[in-house]
Amino acid sequence: MTSQPTLTKAGNGPGGPGEPGHGLQAGLKNRHLSMIAIGGVIGAGLFVGSSSGIATAGPGILLSYALVGTLVVLVMRMLGEMSAANPTSGSFSAHADRALGPWAGFSIGWLYWFFWVVVLAVEATAGAKILEGWIPAVPQWGWALIVMVVLTATNLVSVGSYGEFEFWFAGIKVVAIAAFIVIGGLAVFGLLPGVDSEQAGLSNLTAHGGFLPNGPGAILTGVLLVVFSFMGSEIATLAAGESENPQQAVTKATNSIIWRVAVFYLGSILVVVSLLPWDSKAITEKGSYVAALDSLGIPHAGQIMNFIVLTSVLSCLNSGLYTASRMAFSLGERGDAPKSFARTTSNGVPRTAIIASVVFGFVAVFFNYKFPDSVFLFLVNSSGAVALFVWLVICFSQLRMRKIIKAEAPEKLVVKMWLYPYLTWATAALIVFVLGYMLTDTEHDGRETVLLSLLVAAIVLVIAFVKEKVGGGRRPAAAGEAGAAPAKDEVSAG
Repeated sequence: MTSQPTLTKAGNGPGGPGEPGHGLQAGLKNRHLSMIAIGGVIGAGLFVGSSSGIATAGPGILLSYALVGTLVVLVMRMLGEMSAANPTSGSFSAHADRALGPWAGFSIGWLYWFFWVVVLAVEATAGAKILEGWIPAVPQWGWALIVMVVLTATNLVSVGSYGEFEFWFAGIKVVAIAAFIVIGGLAVFGLLPGVDSEQAGLSNLTAHGGFLPNGPGAILTGVLLVVFSFMGSEIATLAAGESENPQQAVTKATNSIIWRVAVFYLGSILVVVSLLPWDSKAITEKGSYVAALDSLGIPHAGQIMNFIVLTSVLSCLNSGLYTASRMAFSLGERGDAPKSFARTTSNGVPRTAIIASVVFGFVAVFFNYKFPDSVFLFLVNSSGAVALFVWLVICFSQLRMRKIIKAEAPEKLVVKMWLYPYLTWATAALIVFVLGYMLTDTEHDGRETVLLSLLVAAIVLVIAFVKEKVGGGRRPAAAGEAGAAPAKDEVSAG
């Protein structure tokens, strides 16, 4: 396999050849990586967006979550196989570059960057709304600015400061959901003392029109509503590139994805639809989790959930800025972005990549306040299907990369995709099916999202092919470039 990007241990000063500060640093501790892996799969969308899914599919939304969760587990298994063999901050973009060609790495890298800088604006606005409700003296745009500036400063200090913030943000999310599942589960079985919840019980799964009150087709509609709340599970493979033992970190994150999806998504949604009838007006009016807490008579349920949602929003913002900047760094290393993106400070921080990412985020926030129904809506919809594009590219990259790894360094196959290549092809087919089904969805903007995302993807692909043609084909390998092909005499060395 090819060499990893230059990494130095945090606190040991700049490393790598050439200029001072060249290369990222291994500043993330094991506890940081563990919590990033656990919390990365829990997005704010789980708390905010689940109510529409429940209203659409009823208790059958559990099947929607199970279907998407299975998809995420399979995609993460493929990504884990490639990242454990060659951990890099470019993750799937660098793997696509190596397996499919520079056009693939360029395209999916920039699309992913675009997705996350738009998410910065979405999450900053969501957090600002909550904070303005608590302290109305500061306008909403002011809170959005404050949140963005604080988290940008955090990321600019060091990767360790990002890891520390994310450790606590993710920790709050994990503890909150775990407590919700335990308390709600006890109430469902009538074991919670001091709580009178007559409507709670497993009978809610079938008593109000059946398990699939709106028919089997609602499962697929539910998939469209919940699929994007899973985006973020791949962050652990990017962050692993800045840990002291990347291979171990990737392996651990990959192996734990099954129970994370099962517990945090399926477990918490099962509690919601067991505590309340799926057609309860409270679910759509208050939100699924707030309605569930209210049904137990827990005081200030709305404010408690607002705090948890705010924590999730800040976590998503923190990780989004980190992820976008590291992808920009990787693109810069491979010559697919300005060279300045690949420069780091003495603390191993890609300052230019961070600033460029947050500037676009600020511009998107401005569009959200000034042109919410035109420019910003276009940005959101045109980046909406990028998650599925990323997963599809991971599938095709893994099909090719398995052969490369086996030929060059089979001992690096410490994580293996199950039933290769059949399950990989089946996963790719399922993703294509979901994209196709979205084209039939006019009620929830699925068709518009796919078409606009395809338009942006087509533009980026054209740029990639033009760049490759002008550049004369595959570029020469750069020092520490994860996506470059090795020289013939390096193959046996791995």
